Amino acid sequence: MVVALGGNALAPAGERPTIANQFRHTRESLAPVVELARLGWHIVIVHGNGPQVGDALARNEIAATEVESLPLGVLVAETAGWIGYMIQQSLQNALGRAGVARDVITVITQSLVAADDPLLGRATKPIGHALTARRRYSLESRGVAIGADARGNPRRLTASPQPVGIVERDVVRRLVDAGTIVIAAGGGGPPVFRDPVLGWEGIDAVVDKDRTAAILARDLGADLLLVLTDVDAVYRDFGTSHAAPIRTLPLEDARVLLASSALGAGSMRPKVEAAVSFVEAGGRMAVIAKLQDGPAAVRGEAGTSIVAGSP
Repeated sequence: MVVALGGNALAPAGERPTIANQFRHTRESLAPVVELARLGWHIVIVHGNGPQVGDALARNEIAATEVESLPLGVLVAETAGWIGYMIQQSLQNALGRAGVARDVITVITQSLVAADDPLLGRATKPIGHALTARRRYSLESRGVAIGADARGNPRRLTASPQPVGIVERDVVRRLVDAGTIVIAAGGGGPPVFRDPVLGWEGIDAVVDKDRTAAILARDLGADLLLVLTDVDAVYRDFGTSHAAPIRTLPLEDARVLLASSALGAGSMRPKVEAAVSFVEAGGRMAVIAKLQDGPAAVRGEAGTSIVAGSP
């Protein structure tokens, strides 16, 4: 299985994103992964980095008069490294306490995108934390795109192209086939394109980690894509008095849901899109569930399951 773990789970809104707090949330978030490893699943973990890469970008800007700034694509790789380190170390400790003998490794993987992807010209992906009025004014005065996230908070926006492949796919496959738990495509993976002369070249953008997880799950021939988030299921008419959780969602119904406005423009839409693309590509099932409900969601007892045929 490929498990997609949100960056917001490690740095939730309303709390200072100190490294101590993020380590604490990382340890808390891995209990479902330990249980799935105990059950014998071969696992790849893909994590987000929205809050963290926004903080890294802010640190670059604050220190710009002292040290040379790093481009956004490099910052994605940087956060993939240190968040991967947090998950790797925390998971190693948790597996050891549970008596589960599994190796864990972080692999920095690059996400292949098209150099002419029209999404590169549009800033649509929120990164960083909710902005204060002062910080928002400072960014807007420099021409930085600002928009509202799914909760209505002002956030910095950046371009987010569509991933079409994972450069290190075969390396990840060999590791996971050997039983190693692999942390890959961190933050969606730094986006790259292939230049006919120079080879792989980076792009200053971020890739949605759920879409990357679906690509990786497809390419690895995974049975299951498990998207763990802070919502217990996909809701029809989310945010209204008519909101209702959807437990099983056949592929055709999922396509209809995406074509409607029922999901809104929030962060659930790319999760459902990723789940649909995985099942369309031959995956057995994709599940979107609350973080702590991971094992129950795999058993069909929680979350929303997107399946190819009838329920």
